[in-house]
Amino acid sequence: MPGIFSSALLAVPAAAQDASETFGVAPWTEAVVSVAEFEPATKLFREAGNWRLVLSGELDETELDYWQLPEQTSAHFERWCAPKADTGCIRFVKFEGAEQEPIRPAARAWDTGGIYSIMVRSDNVPALYDQALELGWWAESPPIRFQFGASDLRNVVLNGPHGIHVAVYERITPDFTAFPVGRISQGFNSMRMVRGRPQARDFYTDTLGFGILFDSANEPAAPAFSNFGIPYNLTPQIKRAAAALQPDLPGETGRVEVMQITGFTGRDHSERASPPNLGIISVRYPVRDWEAYRAELIGKGAAIAYSAEDVVIHGIDQKDSTTSIFAVRDPDGNLTEFYGEID
Repeated sequence: MPGIFSSALLAVPAAAQDASETFGVAPWTEAVVSVAEFEPATKLFREAGNWRLVLSGELDETELDYWQLPEQTSAHFERWCAPKADTGCIRFVKFEGAEQEPIRPAARAWDTGGIYSIMVRSDNVPALYDQALELGWWAESPPIRFQFGASDLRNVVLNGPHGIHVAVYERITPDFTAFPVGRISQGFNSMRMVRGRPQARDFYTDTLGFGILFDSANEPAAPAFSNFGIPYNLTPQIKRAAAALQPDLPGETGRVEVMQITGFTGRDHSERASPPNLGIISVRYPVRDWEAYRAELIGKGAAIAYSAEDVVIHGIDQKDSTTSIFAVRDPDGNLTEFYGEID
């Protein structure tokens, strides 16, 4: 985000060690995105990013039961991954036989509830922006350039069907070498717009045991073009505060970011942030000691939205086996899922 967080890198709190070391919480392997049709959403990743379809088929009944969907519900999925990546993938799901509505209908960036975006990297943001428009996608604004700490960055937030946003970052300097980038890299983060940054941040640190990558409410005093569509002359007044969190620090993947935008009064869409509604439903983290981690979260007062054992999730972690899985809601109603490691 332009001008923000320049001095916000913090030390890893002890809680992060609890999550990643004690329970073995690893970076999220896939985002789950509900679509009415596959092609409008997957076309961008296939044609612009050279992503590959690694598996497709019908969702197992055990996964539908885990989500507590009506008995007549069925669903097909396509799991897409970036070139040379088998994590940070997207599982697109097409539900049938159940009523649906968009999770974030006609939403603006400052509206809360529902996962706002999946974040990826790119080696050429302007070229990707041009191609995305040709493919029928849109954007919150044209690409912008800004400083983030020591990094010189370009960013654009692309808008797809059903309010699916893909936030794209190009690091101009220094070189990014943590994982292959290409035109659209694997997913490395997901953004949730929240009513209160402190409460959202503390849920991920104190309850889930994630560490803090950065946490800041700094904002530049001069007007600047906004990647969220905030009018140029209002950017000094519309305050953004954000925190990025992840279970295993340091690292470049598996992040969750929470952002509070104050100065505009938006709508809240949290009541629709559940399957089978259309949009970004969740991100999924593998956990080595799933049962102990679930008990830990319950003991800390986490609300378990869904939970089941012996669930068949085709192709997760590039394997096809049964696992145990549960989902929690953060203070803004967003889902995060945790599944047991698959041998």
